[in-house]
Formats: sequence, structure tokens, C-alpha cells
Amino acid sequence: MRVLEFARNPGLRIETYDLAQENGLHAEAFRDSDIVIVHEWNPPELVHRLLAFREALGFRLLFHDTHHRASSSPERIRLLAIDRFDGVIAFGEALRKIYRENFGIPRVWTLHEAADTAVFYPRPSVEKTDDVVWIGNWGDDERSAEIREFLLQPAAHLRQKRFSIYGVRYPEDGLQALRAAGVHYQGYLPNLDAPEVYTAARLTVHIPRQQYSSAMAGIPTIRVFEALACGIPLLSAPWSDTEELFREGDFCLVRSAAEMQEAVSALLSDRAAAETQAKRGLETIRARHSCRHRAEQLTSFCEELF
Repeated sequence: MRVLEFARNPGLRIETYDLAQENGLHAEAFRDSDIVIVHEWNPPELVHRLLAFREALGFRLLFHDTHHRASSSPERIRLLAIDRFDGVIAFGEALRKIYRENFGIPRVWTLHEAADTAVFYPRPSVEKTDDVVWIGNWGDDERSAEIREFLLQPAAHLRQKRFSIYGVRYPEDGLQALRAAGVHYQGYLPNLDAPEVYTAARLTVHIPRQQYSSAMAGIPTIRVFEALACGIPLLSAPWSDTEELFREGDFCLVRSAAEMQEAVSALLSDRAAAETQAKRGLETIRARHSCRHRAEQLTSFCEELF
């Protein structure tokens, strides 16, 4: 992570440490803590050190998972001594069931991702410079075929429209595919700059990784919440909203490259329909999926621990 980006969040206290140093992370830092939450994307040595601190100090230690390794690489999760945690916070019901049923964890809560509506909100004064924008990484072959089908193929047939992509880990063959389709590759984008990119585009798309269309169906990428919070119409590749997080009409679901091309053309040519869809999606985010909603949920989970 880039510390400077976190520093742009007002009120966030940041402390860095070197895990390789003996005194880089010490128990004293947690002496006044009641609850400590560690994210899934951390090395086992850090997790084991925190578990030792928990034993010495008595705070509650929760595991937060917003990835698919519990399904795709369960052995990686077991290296983290997951059975020693006081509970798991999973970012979708499918993942919660995996921790309950496959790992035997008794306390698992579902906490979906959300949009920080203090950062992600419509900016009507921003000039439209893109017709279609997508913010996402190539995905290490987890959705490269889907990117080609649901973004590059439609773009290649709609060359009169401007398509832009932001993200990282695009291999040379992926970059060549973007150029061949006439898509503008814009590289890395700091997340706090995403709202202006969204509102400078007429619509965006959702391309889930394969895990979230199969073993962990029903979990949307955080970009869905953030894009809708910016008041931009969204078109989604095949994805099943099994938890009914959204209302019908919040976004448009397509099932093939041809349907994506048709839907892009339709929304770009019908400003009123695009505005209606964007308004509906924004209403749902503000009513159900802001960070304030998640903070209230997380607080209720923590209260169960005492």
C-alpha cells in the first residue's frame, strides 16, 4: 500500500513499522486496545505475532477477509492459524459460509464493502471526457478472458466512442489487446482520484473475477459501490446478486459481448435513460451501502464479543 494515499484521508492516524526488526512491532502498541482487526492480505509472521500479543494482553482479535483465497487457496488461510481468532469478518455471505463450513469457525459475520460517500459522490461540473471507463486490474488470468469479451470486443466495434482503462498488472499481451481494440490505457489510479474519473465518463462496467461468478457468487467488487455512489450508469458482465444488495434497475446486467455492445450504445444514445439508471443506483448506495452503514454493522459485531 502507498502510505501517502492513506495520508490524504483526514483524521486517519498512520503508524508504519518494519516487521523484520525485532522491535518493529511490539505489544506495547496494543496495550490499550479492546479489539484489533487484521486483514487477510498479511504475512503469517505478522498474524502470529498479533496472536501472541492477544494472548499476553487479552484484546479481541478479528480476521477481516475481502479476497477469495479461503475458497481458491485454503491452505494459505490455514497458515494464519485462523482457528485461534475470536471471529472472522467476511465481505460476503458465500465467504461467510466457507469459514463456517470449511474452517469450522463459529463466529463469522458478513460485512459487505461499501462506498465512502464523503469521497465518492456526483460531481456535475466535471467535463465528460470518456464514453466508457473501467477501473480494474488485469487480474492474473482471473478475468483476462472476461475483460477481452465484455470490454475489448465491444470497444473494437464502437471505435467512434472513447474507452479508457485504469489499473495495474497488465502484461504486454494485454496491453497489445487494448491497443488493438482502440482502448486508452491510463495506468495506475490512486483510489481517491477515482471519483473524478468516474464522473468524467458517461458510463462504467463491472467485470467480476471468475471466483465471484462461481464458488463465491454474489459478492460484487467494491468498484460497484463506488461507481454507483458517483452517479454513473453501470453495466455488469454476468454476475448474480444472490444477497439482493441492489434493486432491479440499479445497474444493467448483460450476458455476452454482443449484449454489452448493445447496452453501451443504448445508454450512450439515451441520456434520459442513463440519468434514470444512475439516479436509482445512487439512491441505493445512500440508503444501504455507505461506510456509515458498515461502521454501524461493525460496531454491532464488536459488541457481541463482550
